[in-house]
Amino acid sequence: MFKKRLFTPGPTPVPESILLKMAQPIIHHRNPEFKEIFAELNKNIKYLFQTENDVFTLTSSGTGAMEASVANVIDENEKAIFVNGGKFGERWGQLIKTFGGIPIEVKKNWGEPPTTDEIVELIKANPDVKAIYLTHSETSSGTVTDVKEIAKAVHEISDALIIVDGITSVGAIELKMDEWDLDIVLTGSQKGLMIPPGLAFIAVSERAWKKINQTENRTFYLSLKKAKKALESGDTPWTPAITLVIGANEALKMIKNEGIENIWQRHFRLAEGIRIGVKALGLNLLSKNPSNAITAVLMPEGIEFKKFNETLKYEFGITVAGGQENYKGKLFRISHLGYYDELDMISMISALEFTLKKVGYKFEPASGVSAIQNYFLLNL
Repeated sequence: MFKKRLFTPGPTPVPESILLKMAQPIIHHRNPEFKEIFAELNKNIKYLFQTENDVFTLTSSGTGAMEASVANVIDENEKAIFVNGGKFGERWGQLIKTFGGIPIEVKKNWGEPPTTDEIVELIKANPDVKAIYLTHSETSSGTVTDVKEIAKAVHEISDALIIVDGITSVGAIELKMDEWDLDIVLTGSQKGLMIPPGLAFIAVSERAWKKINQTENRTFYLSLKKAKKALESGDTPWTPAITLVIGANEALKMIKNEGIENIWQRHFRLAEGIRIGVKALGLNLLSKNPSNAITAVLMPEGIEFKKFNETLKYEFGITVAGGQENYKGKLFRISHLGYYDELDMISMISALEFTLKKVGYKFEPASGVSAIQNYFLLNL
């Protein structure tokens, strides 16, 4: 018998207190009891995004919020720049094309973030571009992009909107929507928000609303105009995932109690501990600019991912994520996003050592555990 531990970048572990809250009898979404909960959520979710803008709750995965931020913003034959540096950055291009826009790609190797100069040069070559679609934390490669610097540079030369996929960054990595002058930021429930999959949240600036109001509405369920009209009366346009809204409200209370700056710092500590631990074992990271939400670790030469993953999961109870696309079977991804602490990270490195030993990888025993524990001890 062993305890199962989840170290995937979504779903992430759900706090026990939230699980208990969601286990209570269901309530109706059009009565005062739910509206009171929803009003509290709508207030607290702004703190998470660091914004005074409205944040809309969608019953969908994060991809639903991505689709909403394209379908409501980009008209047919309008240009939009996107960065393809991984599986989820690539998705921006697919969505722009799906809704009739003209996608302009910034192609990057996985693990390599875009530079501000690359974005600026494309805008100069395409002054009629309407939006820049960025991925703050690319989940497939464990890479973070400096959206703050890019937004500042873009707004100096263009009216293009800055639209940010914050699915694995909101609630984990510093992001200040208003201060950084971002136009649309989105996330999903099963990431830093610490609840099960099924909700997406999308924050929209006044500048973005001007563009949305000029754009032909080509979506029904994901219409931000309908969401805005409903929110004005403290409601949702369609039946929401009631239990998840209740859970999200509890999670936001926990986040406010800990403090968003403290949460950002905690995620940095956990991420840095994992990075130090895996490097001490002689393993290499994929990313040149690693995210504090997830660490992508290259498989050691000669070790089969399938055997490694099955040993880690079925003998030690640890579930991690594998690689995607060209990196399938070539890396594994460790999450430190959401409901984790230092002891979780030490357990992860310990299980990694047991697994590597079993699959025949040579390393100095306890070197990873010693490295991560020393880091935490020296940075209390």
